[in-house]
Amino acid sequence: MSADALPDSANSLPILSRSSAVPPPIAEVRRATGVGAIAILLWSTAALLTSMSSAMPPLQLVAVTFGLAFLTGNTVAALRGRSVVGALHQPLPVWLVGVGGLFGYHACLFLAFHLAPAAAVEVNLINYLWPLCIVLLSALLPGERLKAAHVTGALCGLAGTALIVSGRGGLHLDAGTLGDDLPAFGAALAAALIWGAYSVTSRRFGSVPTEAVSGFCLVTAMLGLAGHLLFEDAAVWPQEALGWVVLLALGIGPDGLAFFVWDHGMKRGDIRALGVLSYAVPPVSTLLLILFGQAGGGWTVWAACALIAGGALMASWDMIRGK
Repeated sequence: MSADALPDSANSLPILSRSSAVPPPIAEVRRATGVGAIAILLWSTAALLTSMSSAMPPLQLVAVTFGLAFLTGNTVAALRGRSVVGALHQPLPVWLVGVGGLFGYHACLFLAFHLAPAAAVEVNLINYLWPLCIVLLSALLPGERLKAAHVTGALCGLAGTALIVSGRGGLHLDAGTLGDDLPAFGAALAAALIWGAYSVTSRRFGSVPTEAVSGFCLVTAMLGLAGHLLFEDAAVWPQEALGWVVLLALGIGPDGLAFFVWDHGMKRGDIRALGVLSYAVPPVSTLLLILFGQAGGGWTVWAACALIAGGALMASWDMIRGK
């Protein structure tokens, strides 16, 4: 991706003034949506990279990867001649949304998997409600309108996600253990709601430059480090070169650059289309696992891909036609 793919804060939309601004040209919306979609591709590699990584404690992993994300953001800003320091002077609500979204999402998701390791499939499925949350919550934004095609496309994507996740491990909701798993399910739902709300709220803070995400990543890394020192026993580091390469790839890609291009897509692209396109993460990540021999395939993979691709096409049809 070229360094100029990220937004220029001078052209950003005013905070909370989306409805009063002149609608951007469709070409600009398409370009921003394409930039945001890069995050979806990067997140699709997360499962493969994680499966190849060492058994690093989750909060330590948050600290390391978000530290790398901070360095990545600074590097991109330097290449564009931008100053990260100047972008950090933001109101408290902006910091609460930024750090709350990044750290809150990962903390809740890791907690959910920790509380119910035997219900990982169900936790994962609940987590993948966040694209649906984005599509539905986008109707609350000024100047946005939710259409039947968006809801139908989102539901198709949800069905595809359910199929791919259940096909990988099977859904096992045992009435005897459901009560014990409810806290984990609640944490997973909180993660989905947090990320959906963070993504949609980013649209409302349109004048905040994307360089500010570097600051959010730094604070998230510091919180992860504090949590690691307080709650985790010992640090675990890769023992071979491949482990370090994977760790760097995680910090630069799905846990790094992805947040910056996603911020741009949420602020200036088609937020509903990006919400539905996000359902591509489960099947694409599964296909990568199959390709690299980390998982087996089956008819569920292809059926889920058809549902997700169809839903994405349906929800994005207006944008494709230039309306």
